[in-house]
Parts: sequence; C-alpha cells; structure tokens
Amino acid sequence: MFGSKQKNPAIQTLVGTETVVRGDVSFRGGFHIDGKVEGDVRSSDEANSYLSISESGCVEGSVEVDRVSLNGTVKGDLVSHGRLELGPSARVVGDVHYKLLEMAIGAEVNGKLVHEGEKPASTGRAKSAPAEQTPEGSGADAP
Repeated sequence: MFGSKQKNPAIQTLVGTETVVRGDVSFRGGFHIDGKVEGDVRSSDEANSYLSISESGCVEGSVEVDRVSLNGTVKGDLVSHGRLELGPSARVVGDVHYKLLEMAIGAEVNGKLVHEGEKPASTGRAKSAPAEQTPEGSGADAP
C-alpha cells in the first residue's frame, strides 16, 4: 500500500465474487477473498501468511493472520501479528489487534485499536488472598 518492502506469499486460495463460504477457514500461504466468508478465518502458518480482502469481500467472523490487506469488510475481531493495511474502503466492526498498522483516509474501525504486545490494563482491584484464606464461621472462638 505505502511501499511495503516485504514480499507477500503467492495467492493460493481464492473465494470468488459470487461465492459464499459457510464455516471456518484455515489456510497456509496467501488467501484472497472477493466473495463472502461466514465464519472465522485463520492461518495455520502464522509466520508466513497473507490475507487480502477486496472491496467486494466480506468476512463475518474473526480473522487471525500474520499480514492483512483489507479493502472490504470484517464483522468480527481482526488480529494481525505482522503488518495490517486498511485501505480507503476498509470497514471493521470489531476490535483490531495489530503490530504494525497502515490506515488510509476513509478506512473505518468500529471497535478498539489495540497494539499487540501491550499488557492488559489493571482492573484496579487488589487481590485479597489472605482474607479469603481466613476461615469464617468455623465455630472457633477467638481467645
């Protein structure tokens, strides 16, 4: 999109414009979606996987892939362990977890943007293990 130097694997799997896939999809290498996938999309080889979704493409489910180029729609959480490119017509309805993000003007995310590697926020509640270990109502009277 903006001068990517890393070469993506060749597209080996294609979902055509008039095709609807119902169920989860697991793939290796390159995967391109012009149609619709109703289910989760995951790569079985996270280190060298590439997903491309065109303007007419749609995934209704979560996505977890190393590198993603999105110009279509994802209705679910999107996790990219490498580079994520959101084109001008990209739409995500869900949380986006990324390591490296490129986002064009016009791209839309309706959810959280979470940089991968961040530690979860503290809930603000201290653990009270010692208080939980004290037996209450055991019938023993205090001296």
